[in-house]
Amino acid sequence: MSRLPLADVRVVDTTEAHGATCGRFLADLGADVVLVEPIGGVDARRQPAEPGRRDYGFWLRHANKRSVELDLTAAAGRGAFVELLAGADIWIDGHAPGELAACGLDPVTVHERQPHLVVAAITDFGLTGPRRDWTANDWVLFALGTQLSRSGVPGRPPFMLPGRLADETSSIQAAWAVLVALWHREHTGRGDLLDISRHEATAQIVDPAFGSIGTAAAQSGLGAPSGRTPAILYPIFPCADGYVRIVVLAPRQWRALRAWLGEPDEFLDPRFDQFGRRMRAADRLYPMIADLFASQPALDLVAEGQRRGVPIAPVLTPAEALGAEHFEARSLFVDVPVGDGRVGRAPAGHVLVDGVRAGIRRMAPDLGEHGGEIDWEPRAGPTSPAAEPSCRPLDGIRVLDLGVIVMGGEAGRLFADQGADVIKVENSRFPDGARGGGMTAQFAAGQRNKRSLALNLRDPAGRRLFERLVTQADVLLSNFKPGTLESLGLSPSRLRELNERLVVVTSSAMGESGPWRDWMGYGPLVRCVSGLTDLWCDPDSAVGFGDSTTIYPDHFVARVVDAAVLAALIGRRRTGVGAHVESSQAEAIIVALGAEFLRESLEPGSLQPALHGEADAPWGVYPCRGEEEWCVITVRDDADWSRLVDALDRPTWARRAELGSRNGRVAARTEIDEQLEAWTRQRSALDVMTTLQAVGIPAGAMVHVSELAGDPHLQFRGFFRRMRQPGVVGDVIVENGPCVAHHLPDPPVEAAPYYGEHTRAIARDLLDLDPSSIDAFIEQGVLDGLHPDEAAAVGQER
Repeated sequence: MSRLPLADVRVVDTTEAHGATCGRFLADLGADVVLVEPIGGVDARRQPAEPGRRDYGFWLRHANKRSVELDLTAAAGRGAFVELLAGADIWIDGHAPGELAACGLDPVTVHERQPHLVVAAITDFGLTGPRRDWTANDWVLFALGTQLSRSGVPGRPPFMLPGRLADETSSIQAAWAVLVALWHREHTGRGDLLDISRHEATAQIVDPAFGSIGTAAAQSGLGAPSGRTPAILYPIFPCADGYVRIVVLAPRQWRALRAWLGEPDEFLDPRFDQFGRRMRAADRLYPMIADLFASQPALDLVAEGQRRGVPIAPVLTPAEALGAEHFEARSLFVDVPVGDGRVGRAPAGHVLVDGVRAGIRRMAPDLGEHGGEIDWEPRAGPTSPAAEPSCRPLDGIRVLDLGVIVMGGEAGRLFADQGADVIKVENSRFPDGARGGGMTAQFAAGQRNKRSLALNLRDPAGRRLFERLVTQADVLLSNFKPGTLESLGLSPSRLRELNERLVVVTSSAMGESGPWRDWMGYGPLVRCVSGLTDLWCDPDSAVGFGDSTTIYPDHFVARVVDAAVLAALIGRRRTGVGAHVESSQAEAIIVALGAEFLRESLEPGSLQPALHGEADAPWGVYPCRGEEEWCVITVRDDADWSRLVDALDRPTWARRAELGSRNGRVAARTEIDEQLEAWTRQRSALDVMTTLQAVGIPAGAMVHVSELAGDPHLQFRGFFRRMRQPGVVGDVIVENGPCVAHHLPDPPVEAAPYYGEHTRAIARDLLDLDPSSIDAFIEQGVLDGLHPDEAAAVGQER
């Protein structure tokens, strides 16, 4: 692809406190993104300069954009803004609901007046619902999204996820939704109004409480975690110079570890090949591993473990990740000026397109740098639709889904939800770990709306059949270990020889190149390598790592990849040629923590695990009345403090003059926390939250997994759907679409496929095979699937 795929797409960006990464990601993929700033610039330009307080995110979240300065409260500024919108395809807005209404520029009004536009309104809780006017930050969103309830060490207070993962997540969700709506516009002749809730995006993507689960959870029978649990599935062990984590799932991995341990007699029983049985013996097994690892350096252990076939990774600090040879070899980190003469290091971008990283090409603009040079011609208004407005957005797109476990399944499911024909290609000799012991509610939620083709790609005849499917496909998704497609004779270059219009995805733990490319990778290991595990830690606990049960970043990476794929499909309209999209899970985490890495490079040692927010005090997680009841309270500035004092009925301790300033509050953090805790312990978490939100203070009660489905705000906004799945008793609760939209229809909720359920239909309809040929291929082991009687029974149950 000679140009980046979104080279002809124009975007107006009025984000500020949140959502800015949406425009940045679109700009990375080639869109012309114009940041419209108020007089004096967005607040992020005016961050305090002293060390420990500055958020360097502006210089990353607005890279690759252009800047104009407009006063939207003045007629001239509004006129210039409306003219900009007339020439744009997309408007991304981050103002609170109703904030632009006085200017006549609220998203609903603009969409009505300029129906060609795709308008994305990114707000904390959405444009509708009982929490519409509440305010939030990442801490509040993680409390309400259930992530906080599962973060931490049993017997200790829960603690917060690091960085701004909620905002980065919702920004990528917005980018995916925007591109779906843009694609849909080409078929319907009209844009859309996308009501994107950061609360909903966080609940869907960052360790969701429903949907797909990891292989270990599926094999152990524990299911999705519902609270803080010991680090038993993915244990971390101290070593000579830090920590390492192992993820031993398959029997062959266990046997390799057992050999490394010297074949201890008590674990020679073949029954220990079963993951669940090993977990029940962890109190005897893990001390043996700890003794083996204790005296050896982390990277020596990793080299030996990887050589033996034991999935293992070092728990890197952010500073170590910044200097890691692997990321250096992949040119992940680049120099970034931060506006005061200093230059730091930060990750360049999420994905590679045809071998070139779609990342920072131009640094964040000076205020108003491009005023007067934006010369967009007006976009045409709605035309006669090429398809019925009620059609699915991605109708007509065919996806060959080779994805496995969570990330691989999720990437295909997102396309299937939007109407693509997603064919899950699988083989019982190398089963998808997400299937576990059979059909489950979790598998159904992650694989809905797909078809299943059971095909042996390691048989030459099977490969030839697959190549015939490739010629008819638009997208091929894979998340195998690097080199797997090549070993099957299906390298990205070979696939694109077969079909030059194909968009090929290769997503892996560490990427397709670099010295660590061949490391066996699971989500828990990439969290270690990226520095996230080190930051997601309770510094007051000897076993304080808090990410033991999360499945982040699988759902996040799926959306990164899918947005890039859809961008490539949009670009294909211009060029007629597809693309190769490559992603690395470890790099996706590092990019999401980009501002934190930039800060660490400029202020070495500043990036540490923290139980309290750095911005102000009080800022933390406070115990409330009842068992396991907690509430996040975050005071952002002096005005918030004043409102908090009033909400507490102005107690004497809070009226001291020195507490009226941030510096005074931070100095008295311990005392403030003790006094505030005495107040929260007398009240329910719900009461604390509603009392403080009523006066504009960001606060959020910790929601447990069992409570999420009853959340009244999510229910009001239609966040959940129910589906019937053959083989599963009762309804399966699944998420709805990525946002509330005026025109995009809600996803269907068709059941997930049984293994090989659609083999015969796909072989007949797409491969032109007659029944006798299909039977012969099944007899030879090239194809597999349900017997016709079984398929009929499943069809009746549906």
